[in-house]
Amino acid sequence: MTTRVLHLMAAAGLLALTTGIAAAQNPDVTTNPENTGRAPTATQASKDDKNLKEWQVAKSAKVDLATAIATAEGKGDEKGGKAIDADFEKAGSKNPAHYAVKVVYPSGKLVEYGINADTGEVYKTENQPIERYFTRLKVSDFQNAKVSLKDAIALAEKTAAGGKAYEAEVEREGNAVEYEIKVALTDREQEIKIGPDGTVKKD
Repeated sequence: MTTRVLHLMAAAGLLALTTGIAAAQNPDVTTNPENTGRAPTATQASKDDKNLKEWQVAKSAKVDLATAIATAEGKGDEKGGKAIDADFEKAGSKNPAHYAVKVVYPSGKLVEYGINADTGEVYKTENQPIERYFTRLKVSDFQNAKVSLKDAIALAEKTAAGGKAYEAEVEREGNAVEYEIKVALTDREQEIKIGPDGTVKKD
């Protein structure tokens, strides 16, 4: 084996060793705070840094917003429930990081479901006063909507490439519903409005 080849092999070995040491000394604390190979849960992220904003913590959630909404809409004794509002909330002293999803049923009943953002389990169910929401909206507005809240979330995430939706709200636009979706990006949040026909309106 020539001296030149030996030198090249030695240099390559030294580079690999140096890179490995640097990686060990500077772990990516965003995805691996304890150098365990596992990203933190949203609940853990809430506790680790209480100054983080909701959109920053939401990026750590193991369960996405659309899945949480589908879970909430599938609960309850009455069929045909439609989600009208979904908010991500950081972990508190009694609650894990979760999505608070409000579902309205054809009968007019309004129920809020607490969906654990890391496990997807329903850990809380609470009836809500419907009058607060339906001074501006009618139950029929949701039943007749061409675009569902889940469709609007998918459109918003597609528009904000690489973003993760973490909050969604329904408003009335004329005689139809309009959706306001908040998306968490790498370094900021973005609000995207989706019209009743699926038209995307960037904030």
